Amino acid sequence: MALRRRTLRNLTGGALLAAAVLATPFIAHGAPGTGEAGPDGGAAREGSRTAAAGDSLRIYSNNMENLVRNHSGGSCTRISGPEHLKSVLVDDEGKTGTDGVEAPDLLVLQQLRGKGQAEAYADQLSAKFGLPAGTYKAVVSAEDPPEWGGSHHCDSSALGDLKKKQTNGLIYNTRRLGLASGDVSKYWSAGWLKPGTAYGDGKGCTLYKPPNNDDGAANEHKWRRTSAIAARFTVKGTGTSVFAATMHLPQENAKHACGGEGDKGIGGSGIRLGADATRLLKDSDVRVVGIDANRTGIAADTLSEYGMKSYGSKPTDGSRKIDYLFVRGSVGSSPVDHTVGSTESNHLALYGFVGL
Repeated sequence: MALRRRTLRNLTGGALLAAAVLATPFIAHGAPGTGEAGPDGGAAREGSRTAAAGDSLRIYSNNMENLVRNHSGGSCTRISGPEHLKSVLVDDEGKTGTDGVEAPDLLVLQQLRGKGQAEAYADQLSAKFGLPAGTYKAVVSAEDPPEWGGSHHCDSSALGDLKKKQTNGLIYNTRRLGLASGDVSKYWSAGWLKPGTAYGDGKGCTLYKPPNNDDGAANEHKWRRTSAIAARFTVKGTGTSVFAATMHLPQENAKHACGGEGDKGIGGSGIRLGADATRLLKDSDVRVVGIDANRTGIAADTLSEYGMKSYGSKPTDGSRKIDYLFVRGSVGSSPVDHTVGSTESNHLALYGFVGL
């Protein structure tokens, strides 16, 4: 089905267009927009073929929890990149591990350790489909985020330490998607209600960054894990533009929705798009926002003013649905409600295959 260009509605509400925090994201595996691609041929379904231009875009979103899974009682398990990928990537029937699993085009991820983990994971994804290292590249909000916290609910200090650095990122397939240097946003901060602050319909909310970050040395840098990033890609061979953003909102958003200064976010959800991200979104065809919102009950039409709707209604974190995948585009149906129950993370992955 051809994707028609649509005009974005006029955006309203100064809070939605609040200025982004000025910072430069890191793009792994060389400069963006080089058009680099692996050689023709090679495996691409779990050993078969890569999706060709004109097929659907295969898009996933997941909080991968630094590839360390927490269990009840305080035990934790380290998950390898290949194990995580095998548990997340699905065929058209929503099944993992089959010959019908094709190379994804875009992964919207929360809670990566930084540049190193993003690069390693991207290369493991390339290897899974028999593609050269560097076929998948990464855009991350912070190259080497500072550490925060203590045990991170792991009785093994070695595993808890693996969760002390947290950032968010996008991993994309350079055989399908191009990225120009001016099409990566500045990162922007989430909103929050600092503990001990009175709340009233957005009153008391601030941006989650200094000087309104956590008190105490242990959590001084915790706010960095909620720094969001966005990019606008171009589908090679069609020129279709694809906007993607990844967000991770603070735990405080569960009870008190905050998008920024005195702002409870879009539709009272705590979600806010930075000004630079909104610039990229305006001229895009397909639009994707993947988010761990740490909040239940966010309506599927929350981002309808951007032409997007949420896909998947099943719980994603135990009995709670706190993870969301919003898309503008022709999303195919899913026998598993766009939610991957086998995901090797405390958060279940979401996916959508968008027709072009």
